[in-house]
Amino acid sequence: MLNKFAFLILIFSFISCAEEDKKEEEISKIPVELEVERFDRRFANATADSLPALKRDFSFLFPRQYPDILWVEKMNDSIQLELNQAVAEEFPKFEETKEELERLFQHIKYYFPEKKVPRVITLTSDVDYRNQVVYADSLLLIGLDTYLGREHPLYMGMQDYIKKHLQKDQITADVAEAFAQTVVPRPTSRSFLMHMIYYGKILALQDRLIPFKTDAQKMSYLPEEMEWAESNEEQIWRYFVERELLYSSDSDLQTRFLFPAPFSKFYLELDAEAPPRLGQYIGWQIVRQYIQKNDVTVQEMINADAETIFKQSNYKPIK
Repeated sequence: MLNKFAFLILIFSFISCAEEDKKEEEISKIPVELEVERFDRRFANATADSLPALKRDFSFLFPRQYPDILWVEKMNDSIQLELNQAVAEEFPKFEETKEELERLFQHIKYYFPEKKVPRVITLTSDVDYRNQVVYADSLLLIGLDTYLGREHPLYMGMQDYIKKHLQKDQITADVAEAFAQTVVPRPTSRSFLMHMIYYGKILALQDRLIPFKTDAQKMSYLPEEMEWAESNEEQIWRYFVERELLYSSDSDLQTRFLFPAPFSKFYLELDAEAPPRLGQYIGWQIVRQYIQKNDVTVQEMINADAETIFKQSNYKPIK
């Protein structure tokens, strides 16, 4: 009987993989015209004489309240010159990332056909690591000086938990996350569970939009952090349940388990080992099991309320 059951699981797995392969082949044929405008280069090569043309082409990047003299001074500022050089060395070309972004937008067009491919502009941002990517319906800004590699000298003095995200291979995952935030409704309750599932939806949507990226990249984790989360999923969940945290509205829980930090705060000896944002990770697993057990579409997942997702997921940690 067990052998027959295992055989059926194997057959269903093959069918599922075949269907997924067919869908990915269909997605790969969706036409996407993506042009990347290297404002970072234009600004690095600009002069006082060429500034008017640059402002005409990128007027939204030049607030009116700032006079031209300030932009000319910035062009010659020693820190800006260092940023220009660092970006030019790390991103002499953008083709590999451009190809990944095209694949991302093919998936976006498949699931959200009404969405338009935005104007993509790369720039420097004075290493504004809190806003590495800015996504609007018609505009995508990418701060290349925030993707120079965690060991880059410009990041000296930053905390390790911040530096580890500043990697070139994170760009496409960050864009996918920024897009997901535009379509997934914000939580309407302060409960810890609702916020976990909000982030879980964003990560589950990334499963669909960037299947070519690793789970660690979707979480902005190092591989060993992802391994820790997967190995300790049952213990994390037990901690949340036994302390009755799921329906708590204590905002401190978001700081401890949802927001960027050096580690998640259980107030136990294991804290130093635990990666940050483990509440997001658990929310992701809940949403994944909801999708798997109920065979819902992307839109149905996005629109489902947190309580429905939690109950219909019948969530059980992976052992």
